[in-house]
Amino acid sequence: MPRQTLSAAAAARALGISVDTLRRWDRDGKIRVERDSANRRVVAAAEVERLRGHVGKETLSARNRFRGIIRSVELDGLIARIEIDVTEPSRVVAIVTRESVDELGLKAGMSAAGVVKSTSVMVER
Repeated sequence: MPRQTLSAAAAARALGISVDTLRRWDRDGKIRVERDSANRRVVAAAEVERLRGHVGKETLSARNRFRGIIRSVELDGLIARIEIDVTEPSRVVAIVTRESVDELGLKAGMSAAGVVKSTSVMVER
């Protein structure tokens, strides 16, 4: 049977954030936490899934995600250029393989996220 609650550290790992960020989110009311008998923060697994936004999918461990709408998909041989209009006033552009575009089924107008990790921008649905 899956665990119903996660420790603050486990919840932070699952969300791709630091424990300090989880504490700030708790103070700001962005995440619902409970306290155990030792007054430690515990987070319901359902709350983690709510914040992740896609139950049951594997995710990348990256802190910087920019949700938005795909503006264009340009295919050129083995390479594809994906342009995402981000909800905030910015835009993320990713260069990915054509195989990735086909595998993810990316099309202009779909919802997607640009995931920034190190110097690479990856695309997830």
